Amino acid sequence: MSSVKLPECWGHRGASARYPENTLASFEAAIRDGAEGIESDVHVSVDDVVVMFHDPTLERTTDGEGIIRELKWYGEGGIEHVRTLKEPRQAIPTFAQTIELLMRSENHHVRFNIDVKVQNDPPRLFNLMHTIISSYDDWQTALAPRILLGLWHPRFLPHAEKILPYCRRSYIGVSPALVKKHFWESCEVFSMSFASLATAAGERFRNSCKAAGKEIMVWTVNETAHMMEAVRWGVTVILTDKTQTWLDLRKELQNDYENISAKHSSRLFLWTQPRYYGLFQMGKEYLTALDLEKAGGPMTEYRSWTSVVKEKARLTPPPSPASRSIDTPPA
Repeated sequence: MSSVKLPECWGHRGASARYPENTLASFEAAIRDGAEGIESDVHVSVDDVVVMFHDPTLERTTDGEGIIRELKWYGEGGIEHVRTLKEPRQAIPTFAQTIELLMRSENHHVRFNIDVKVQNDPPRLFNLMHTIISSYDDWQTALAPRILLGLWHPRFLPHAEKILPYCRRSYIGVSPALVKKHFWESCEVFSMSFASLATAAGERFRNSCKAAGKEIMVWTVNETAHMMEAVRWGVTVILTDKTQTWLDLRKELQNDYENISAKHSSRLFLWTQPRYYGLFQMGKEYLTALDLEKAGGPMTEYRSWTSVVKEKARLTPPPSPASRSIDTPPA
């Protein structure tokens, strides 16, 4: 058996290579495969239903149309009647239905990575989520520790820390620089695109995470060569559409790491594809930041509640000896 610690398998939108993405069927398939976690995205309908869906609009993957935040869930023409285009055709699940799936006794080992899309209103979304999470009697021990909030924009940080303080937080994105500027102290996990970690800057970021005890998740890793590269990087979690592919490869590695890794030793893709070069990734970071600021506002206006408290503590002078209580020990 290999002594190398191999990454966990989390289903990206479930087992979405085989089933319609972000559906209960896809989540259940990933769990049946043996995935330790599932990942999905959230939006909110106009009538306050938290919906598990990636895009802000329905058209790409369903027979519905329109912007989710402008549509009702219930009633005639509501999102509850929408079905996926991909077979087997499925309904769109709600956050409440997904939590119910995770709270089944046989699924208590499964963790849940929630990708919080930047189009959401943070207080509204997080309060709706808290209401659902806290509706279970044993939510604080059986559910809350399994939830990972994935945040793209720093404006979500203070609201997550205030409303959902029991959830672990992660940055999601493509920019190590953005992590260091806004998310480093407030998050213990960083969910990064595969290409962003393949550059020289990505390697420096991986090393700094290792030194600081931070965890790295990498997405969306569907090719065997990329899975092996993520193993070499020492990431904590591989997010994949092909859960069975990674689980099968992981089992082989556990049984014979040296020989199996040798079969997948080629790293030619890192040199032959432009997206793995630093200049390409700089452009990607810039364009992604523009999109995030267009949807969520300027990032420089937002500071984590944690960083504000730490900064306040740093700037506040200690009490003078004259003002200190006689029972207060010296600092």
